[in-house]
Amino acid sequence: MFTGIVQSVGVLQSITRTGKGAHVVVQTKPGFLPGKVELGDSIATNGVCLTATALRETAYEADLSFESFNLTAFSSYTPGVKLNLELACTPATRLGGHIMQGHVDGVGKVLERYRVDEAVNVWVQAPPNLARYIAMKGSIAVDGISLTVNEVRDCDFRLTLIPHTQGEVATSFAPGSVVNLEVDVIARYLERLMSVSAASVGGASAPGATTASSGGVTLASLQANGFF
Repeated sequence: MFTGIVQSVGVLQSITRTGKGAHVVVQTKPGFLPGKVELGDSIATNGVCLTATALRETAYEADLSFESFNLTAFSSYTPGVKLNLELACTPATRLGGHIMQGHVDGVGKVLERYRVDEAVNVWVQAPPNLARYIAMKGSIAVDGISLTVNEVRDCDFRLTLIPHTQGEVATSFAPGSVVNLEVDVIARYLERLMSVSAASVGGASAPGATTASSGGVTLASLQANGFF
């Protein structure tokens, strides 16, 4: 689990296709890995949860599955690309961002970037299948950065980067670039709860699906408890 607070910036040293996936070597800053990471630990790499399979003083290696390679922006990365890095949470971690899993849902496209005083506004276009999870003032992870959605227009949403964020992350948000998107995990589970409950009420649950009881989550119960 991660929080979307970028801890360091690394550089993609190499990326090698291995069958349908890929093997990567990520160079880190001195002091980022020693004493903090062991073999098998998870590292969010531009928002993608990767397992460290080999460690050096200032680098780690990891494998991307077919799913991770093709569903994320890694399929377009070349050596030299800068990457946002975050180590997995501990029980003492401050939750300064929002709860993230490092399970990227898809790739978005940066449409526009413009400055407003010291801040920078960025418009990003999400895939249609993810747009329903993006809400104004909700949280979203973009290249592993926990950000607040300030405006939504159909599949497009606006982010605002404060000066501190601009100086701490690797992502340039250049128009036309692609970014990894992970929607709020609560939204995903809420949709699943509602769909299962609706199937139970309608008596049309899918074979093998776990159905909710008549007292499960419904749109009415969510409204009654202040979710809408």
